[in-house]
Amino acid sequence: MQSIMIPLFLSVKVAVWATMINLVLGIAFGWYLSRKRSFCRQVLDVMATLPMVLPPTVLGYYLLVLFGNKTGLSKWLEANFGFGLVFSLNGAIIAAAIVTFPLVFKPARAAFESVDEQLQQVGWVLGVSKSAVFFRVFLPLAWRGILAGLLLGFVRALGEFGATLMVAGSIPGKTQTLSIAIYDAVQAGQDAEVNQLVLLISVVCIAVLSLAYYLSPKRA
Repeated sequence: MQSIMIPLFLSVKVAVWATMINLVLGIAFGWYLSRKRSFCRQVLDVMATLPMVLPPTVLGYYLLVLFGNKTGLSKWLEANFGFGLVFSLNGAIIAAAIVTFPLVFKPARAAFESVDEQLQQVGWVLGVSKSAVFFRVFLPLAWRGILAGLLLGFVRALGEFGATLMVAGSIPGKTQTLSIAIYDAVQAGQDAEVNQLVLLISVVCIAVLSLAYYLSPKRA
């Protein structure tokens, strides 16, 4: 049981932190592109959606190049914050956040675009600030779509494998998440443990997906 709970705890920790990062970045970027009207908007949309279509190993390689020990960024993180991203849980969180970012950003943008822009203009006429219009008008009307995207991002981060393995590796008790533990158990021929891990992550994913469907805007 302990061999199952540790990877589960690490997976949940990675998924929660990745979802919190995307809660801020996904909503902010979705709001920005929903208001922007220019060719630059399409370029930014393509770049933000790219992690969804890139092979996870390719994305993991890019992260290795970016945050590897030979880069100035890695040295800066080590000098100022005292940690690195390669072969650490922090690296797993960043990898999961980048992989799942489109799953949060796209629904957030669609949810904001579905809100009537005349409500924004009415708020401005009444003297309400832009930030107040966002928090008091757009966010309450778009919260279902945003929350559905966050749940999808959470469940995807929970099972992230390729980019996480490339960046964080498979260190038992430190970076070995559920999906990596399943891979290692299959390689070792530990069928009983594989069945337990697969059943556990399948139940969690089904539960979260059911909640995301229930909260989707079409059901609102």
